[in-house]
Amino acid sequence: MSATAKLDPVVEAFVDALNAQDADQFYGVLTEDATMSDDGVERNLAQWTEAEIFSSNGHLDVESVDSDGLALTADYTNSRWGSMRTTWRFVLRDGLISRFETGQA
Repeated sequence: MSATAKLDPVVEAFVDALNAQDADQFYGVLTEDATMSDDGVERNLAQWTEAEIFSSNGHLDVESVDSDGLALTADYTNSRWGSMRTTWRFVLRDGLISRFETGQA
């Protein structure tokens, strides 16, 4: 069984959209007022995702899943920083992601 099989379906859609570089699908699983942080620092979600995911070919290889599918550890790779071990935590509201927090593991 792959690690993504244990993810919450909305989180799995987030990972799939990120890996497919599909911005429409990615933003489609987020609430309109979604927020995020990177290494404990609040970030502008649109600016961060453009720089760290879409313009730098971000890719998540999920290693493990925790917190009922709402947290994961993954190898994250992009053309800006290379590869690093990261953690991701998600908060859901009304079936969408209202917040995610990522950082180095």
